[in-house]
Amino acid sequence: MSLDLKNLKVDKTVDARGSACPGPLLAAKREIVSIPIGGIMEVLSSDEGTNEDLPLWAEKVGHEFLGNIEEAGYWKLYVKRGK
Repeated sequence: MSLDLKNLKVDKTVDARGSACPGPLLAAKREIVSIPIGGIMEVLSSDEGTNEDLPLWAEKVGHEFLGNIEEAGYWKLYVKRGK
């Protein structure tokens, strides 16, 4: 089943554009606790490394990485809070 990422209802958007690795990941770690379990966080990042770091972190700590969308000059990444 493929999620329609463009129409996801997000509980929080973390804008980490302009911040280099590991900035976007640290911002995501800090902000994920502010959304409910099962909630969805959108991370905006202009650092390509986030596309590898965020899914690895999410899997390691029990969240679900839902995917990403490439925009002009940055990515939108989606994580569902697992615990």
